Amino acid sequence: MKQLLILSGKGGTGKTTIASAFIRFSDPEAFADCDVDAPNLHLVTQQGSVSNKKNYYGLPRAKIDVTKCIKCDICRQNCRFDAILLDGTYKVDTFACEGCGVCEVLCPANAITSKPAVDGELLLYEKDKNIFSTAQLKMGSGTSGLLVTEVKKQMKEAKPDAGFAIIDGSPGIGCPVIASLSGVDMVLIVAEPSLSGISDMKRIMETAQKFGIKTAVCVNKFDINIENTEKIEEFCIKEKVAFVGMIPFDKNALKAVNKGMTIADVDCAAGKAAKEVFEETAKRLFEKGDETQW
Repeated sequence: MKQLLILSGKGGTGKTTIASAFIRFSDPEAFADCDVDAPNLHLVTQQGSVSNKKNYYGLPRAKIDVTKCIKCDICRQNCRFDAILLDGTYKVDTFACEGCGVCEVLCPANAITSKPAVDGELLLYEKDKNIFSTAQLKMGSGTSGLLVTEVKKQMKEAKPDAGFAIIDGSPGIGCPVIASLSGVDMVLIVAEPSLSGISDMKRIMETAQKFGIKTAVCVNKFDINIENTEKIEEFCIKEKVAFVGMIPFDKNALKAVNKGMTIADVDCAAGKAAKEVFEETAKRLFEKGDETQW
């Protein structure tokens, strides 16, 4: 399975807009939304019906049995995360608890146990021959990287014979992005021509290249700052990273997304440019030969 991961160094660059258009252009048998903190790919793709839904259990959480608690205060004094509170009785702040188990080990009354906690929900959609894997992380959970791994695992297990998959990743360079990078064949970075956009592009490019993954860059809304777009292209040439095209700012694209459509579903300048970017990206993804060409 060839896996194309679409990333951006920051939110708002149009990463999901490009990913959804690529899905329309290629009709892959498998695709996934790994932005588990705020998944929204399903809003603009016809994902079909849910074929599997299950709870995702992340880190365990401590639980105190107040009937056994002798109020020795050992647990609270030794909790590095300040997750144990005293308000008449001892209780655990489940948002702060990291499930390390120190309190359970130290409790002389065996009043503390660690229980699996539901940290999110895994969803698998099916439509004809296509599958779509996604998830929603529970608010306050810090296990986004682990859940991303489960989303990708679910996608591969549901469609092991798929030749091609598109993955919409998370913005930034945090844990969910690192988990998304594992095992993919190519990364397309969607950049925007702003100072922060250039800085964030460089960070995500450096992160991807540390994994030894083929990397390409496209610029979305390139015409809002031509000078910065040229700087991005020059930087890619200098770093020997494939520059696969530019997509203009297009009000028709905004209208399409607001209607739950992709830019590939309407006749607009952004959609046409995205098609060219897709074709250039596909050439590099499926090209055979020495990887130094990338």
